[in-house]
Amino acid sequence: MLGCDPIVDTYNDVEDAIYYESHTINNVGAPSENELKVMTWNIRFGCGRIPFFGDACGDRVVLTETEVNTNLDSVVDRLNREDIDVLLLQEMDRSSKRTNYIDQVQYLLDNTSMNYGVYATIWNSQFIPSDGIGRMDMGNVILSKWPLTNAERIKLPLMENQAAIVQYFYLRRSILKTQIQVPGMDNFYAINIHATAFATDDTKQKHIDTYLETLKSLTTEGTLFVTGGDLNSLPPGADSTDFCLEDMCEGDQYHDGGSDPQHKDGSYFENFENEPMILQPLYDAYEPAILLEDYLNNESAYFTHAPSTSDRKGAYHDRKLDYLFTNISNGWKPDSDQTHQNFKYISDHMAVSAILQLP
Repeated sequence: MLGCDPIVDTYNDVEDAIYYESHTINNVGAPSENELKVMTWNIRFGCGRIPFFGDACGDRVVLTETEVNTNLDSVVDRLNREDIDVLLLQEMDRSSKRTNYIDQVQYLLDNTSMNYGVYATIWNSQFIPSDGIGRMDMGNVILSKWPLTNAERIKLPLMENQAAIVQYFYLRRSILKTQIQVPGMDNFYAINIHATAFATDDTKQKHIDTYLETLKSLTTEGTLFVTGGDLNSLPPGADSTDFCLEDMCEGDQYHDGGSDPQHKDGSYFENFENEPMILQPLYDAYEPAILLEDYLNNESAYFTHAPSTSDRKGAYHDRKLDYLFTNISNGWKPDSDQTHQNFKYISDHMAVSAILQLP
C-alpha cells in the first residue's frame, strides 16, 4: 500500500497547469479591429440534459460513447458558429469513466478553430467508491486561438462541513489562469473559476475571496485580463434567492413544518448573510460584460441556468450563475453581450459571450 500512487490527487497552493495543442494549428494573425470575442460556458461534461445521478434526480452514471460524442458535437457546432477567440470552460472531463475516458479538451481543440488550451483539474481520483463513478478527472479549461503561457492552477479551499472520507474523494476546486500571446499585447491574461455549488458553510465566500485576491494581485502588477466562469452565485439585488422548488426531485419535500432539511443543498442562496451580495466587490472593482442595471431591469433575459429537473416544465431558465469581467477600462464593446439561452438543451448552463476591446 505504501508503494502505490494515492487514490486521490492533492495539490499545492499553486501548480503548473496542463498544456494542450490542436493537432492542426490554424494560422491566426492579430485580432480584427483589436477585438476579442470571449465566452464562458459550463458544458456539464458533455452530458447534455441526461438525468445524471449527481445533479438531476436521475440514476445515470456512465454515458455511452455515442451520447458523449453527440453532446460534444453540439458544443462544437455552437462554438464554430460563434467563432470564439478566447473560451473559458467549466466541467470538462479528460479521462473519466462516466464519459468513456474521452479527452474532451483535445476533442474541442481538434474540431474548432481553437489552437491552444490549458487544463486545471478540480476533481481527480483513480477511483471514487460511490454509485459506480470510478475513475474521474474533471476540470476548468481555457482555449485560445493564440499560444498560452505561464498557466497556473490556484487551489481553492475545501468544504469543511463534510465527513473526512467524503472530503477525501470530493471535488478540489481551483482557479485557472494563463497568459495569452495576443499580438501586440505583452501582458494579457485569462482567468477561469468554477466556485462551489453545494457548500452550506462559508466555503463559497472563501472561493470568491480567493478569486478577488487573485484578480487584485494581477491588477497591481499592471496585468490586463479577462475573467469569468461559473460563480454559482447570484448578482447583487437578485429578486429570488431560494430555488428549492425548482431543483426539487420527485418525492422531495421542502419549506413546510415537517421538512428536514428545510432547504435543498445548493438551492438556497442565503447560506451566508451577505448573499446575494457576495459578488458586489467584483462588480465594484471590475467591468462586467453585462451591466448590473441591465440585469436588474430584465433579470430573466440574463438567466444562465436551467436545471435538468426543470425539463418537465420546458427547460426554463431560473437564475444567473455565469459571468464575464475585465479590468480594461471601457473594455466591453457596447451591446455586444449575449446570454445564449438557445443553448438550453446542450447543458444545464447557458454560455455568456461578449466582445472585448483591447487597448
